[in-house]
Amino acid sequence: MIDVHAADYYWFPFCIFFACNADAQFVNTTVVNKTRAITNIRSGIELLEDAPHTLNLKEAINSHDFKMHPAGIPNENITSSAFWLRVRIKNETDLPKLVLKLSNPTIDSIAYYEQMATDSFRTYTTGESAPFAHREYLSSDFLFAVHLQPGAEKFIYLHVYSCNSPLMLPLAVGPESAIMASDKHKDIFWGMYMGLMIAMLLYNGFVYTTTRDNSYLYYLVYMLAVLLTQITISGYAFQLLWPGNSTVEKFAMFVAPVLAGITAATFIRRFLKTSVYVPRANIIFSALSVIYIAGLALSFAGFYPAARNIIDMAALVLSLYILAVAFIVNRRGYRPALFILIAWIVFLAGVFIFIFKNFGLLPYNNFTVYTMPVGSALEALLLSFALADRINLLKKDVEISQANELLAVQENERIVRGQNIMLEEKVTERTTELNQSNEELKTALSELKSAQAQLVASEKMASLGQLTAGIAHEINNPVNFITSNISPLNRDMEMLLDANATLEGIMRENISPADMQKKAAAYMENVELEYTKEEIKMLLEGIRNGAERTAEIVKGLRIFSRLDEWDLKKADLNECLDATLAITSNLFTNLVKLEKQYSRLPMIECYPGLVNQVFLNVISNAVYAIKDKFGDKEGGTIVISTTYDKMNAIIRIKDNGIGMTDAVRKKVFEPFFTTRKVGDGAGLGLSIAFNIISKHMGKIEITSENQKGTEVAITLPLVYTG
Repeated sequence: MIDVHAADYYWFPFCIFFACNADAQFVNTTVVNKTRAITNIRSGIELLEDAPHTLNLKEAINSHDFKMHPAGIPNENITSSAFWLRVRIKNETDLPKLVLKLSNPTIDSIAYYEQMATDSFRTYTTGESAPFAHREYLSSDFLFAVHLQPGAEKFIYLHVYSCNSPLMLPLAVGPESAIMASDKHKDIFWGMYMGLMIAMLLYNGFVYTTTRDNSYLYYLVYMLAVLLTQITISGYAFQLLWPGNSTVEKFAMFVAPVLAGITAATFIRRFLKTSVYVPRANIIFSALSVIYIAGLALSFAGFYPAARNIIDMAALVLSLYILAVAFIVNRRGYRPALFILIAWIVFLAGVFIFIFKNFGLLPYNNFTVYTMPVGSALEALLLSFALADRINLLKKDVEISQANELLAVQENERIVRGQNIMLEEKVTERTTELNQSNEELKTALSELKSAQAQLVASEKMASLGQLTAGIAHEINNPVNFITSNISPLNRDMEMLLDANATLEGIMRENISPADMQKKAAAYMENVELEYTKEEIKMLLEGIRNGAERTAEIVKGLRIFSRLDEWDLKKADLNECLDATLAITSNLFTNLVKLEKQYSRLPMIECYPGLVNQVFLNVISNAVYAIKDKFGDKEGGTIVISTTYDKMNAIIRIKDNGIGMTDAVRKKVFEPFFTTRKVGDGAGLGLSIAFNIISKHMGKIEITSENQKGTEVAITLPLVYTG
């Protein structure tokens, strides 16, 4: 509230004098009589349009453009202009204060100006753009205290602007007690309305939880939107829900009706089954929803008058269209449509009256103000009855359907009994045929298993033959070395023994020690005894090396064979690779170069014997691929590397052999597939390797490029999970 003193408005008495004398013939004074009743101001209201929103109080008072409004409530519809309103009030009661009431809760901005006795102005600004708590009276309508002594009269000025709703100015003046009593009656009416709507929401929400019928869910959303729209229009949403947020209040005036319209279209489409009875109606409903959204978008863009006009027109068209669709669906035999028709006629009457009031086609009074909330409450009740009737109709349809199903079941039972005999005969015949086929399949399966066992045994024998040949070759070399050293060693030992006997004989001769020493030295020089001793050392070292090499081969064979291959245990994969390389060393000649790039691996859980079999098959294939490419020439290389991560150990065996095409690579794990010559293998090596790695829940992947080489990557989990 702001007081403007006489020092600032010294001109005001002259303006009042001029206005009272020059325009007296056009001004009617509103009199509050001694009965202390509320006086509705329906005449004597002067309006001055302020399109650019620039006129101040001084300019408004001095203006000669005020126009007397015809009898009735000023209604400027939806406009972007602001208006100055002037009204003269006389107090014939014995009270020193009256209350001016503006019954339009949706006005965006109101500035109230009242001349005080000191020739100053009491100024008070309110509206939806200001927090609700700043109002002089905490009412959903706008109330202004008028300080007017008994028998006195004065001008009241209002500067009003509404950006989101029709600018209607229903004014009333009266004693504070009468105004507050009227406000209380309004609160009671809206409290009853909100209580009824909330009760309907709770009741139908309970019904939805028990029936799970989505129609009730759409009804609940629609009724909630209707309730939000009604309390927003009436000002109670601002008072109760967001009293401190004027921005929410401004846009709620657009959002609430849009939600109500879209949810109404959705509910009607669902409830009336328009996709069945009036399929084309869904197009119109969708189009109207788009129009609603367009109007909402305009409001957010700041085009408030255009947005309000679009939303109101969409509501009018939607109401008429729902009425027409309900009528058509009812004519086509869908009984619940009758309830929709009745409910919508009731609600439509309220919508029409409300919209016609907004457009100024109907007067502003309690009937036009409260018809729409009353209509929406009746609509909620009727729609609830419609849903209940729909449930009963569905229940009846279910009963009829169950009866038809029972008849169908009985008929099917009779047919089944008649067919059972035929079926039993057919079953007997088919059982005999199946038994014969089963015996044939058993025989074929037995033969297949036998052939498979023979092929696997053949593959194992081929591997065993290759392994035996390699071991024999590897052991033969050190053994030959040992045996070839035995004869020279025996000869040298005999020479040592003879020398020893000869020296003992010299020592027994009866000669002087000098002659004895001279004779022994001549003998030792003659038989080259020192050379014999060195030769014996060399022969023993060669025998030791041959024995150690033989022991290493036997150790490698023992590690590779793993007689406990079916026992799960921890193993060192680097050791397994070395054992495999030891027994396949005969495959490597001077023409094939082997590179080992081992990382220090943790022990992993596996079946070591089976893993060794995988390494043997892959290494053998690598050597074969190199020989197939290079023949008797140098250049072949096999690189074996080992790494690991948190979960797996990874072994890579890479060669620069013949390689393979993509078509061949896709088939290498198929049983019996081989690219070797006839007799070189049965094509089961990689198939067996694949099954072994799969048993360990690992992976074996092949990367190859024709004529450039192949890399086999084997991934084994550190912990066995098979």
